[in-house]
Amino acid sequence: QYTDLLGEITVFFLEKLQQIRLAGIKDVVLDVGFGFAKTIDQNYHLLNNLADFRIIGLPLLVGISRKSMIYKRLGITADEALNGTTVLNTLALTKGASILRVHDVKAAAEAVKLYELTANA
Repeated sequence: QYTDLLGEITVFFLEKLQQIRLAGIKDVVLDVGFGFAKTIDQNYHLLNNLADFRIIGLPLLVGISRKSMIYKRLGITADEALNGTTVLNTLALTKGASILRVHDVKAAAEAVKLYELTANA
């Protein structure tokens, strides 16, 4: 249960980042944890506000490939969720995602390529 989804997650990451830095770890990637102890609505709220996490200053990893937040909303199976995955991966890129964790590498690579072409045009 979250009272303030974005605020609580941000505080958690800032506290962990401090511990990580004190331990001397330098290479860190932030995974906001889509699907982990969150409702479908909370996952979409997280995606819509993904850019807020850029303030932490770490590369953002997004792992939404074939997750229930896609296939349950579309009334399909996980095996049928490639199109929805590609759409949400593209949205994540527009909101600051640096790394996509995917099942379908070719589709994700094409989405990244097209995103980069339009972002740099």
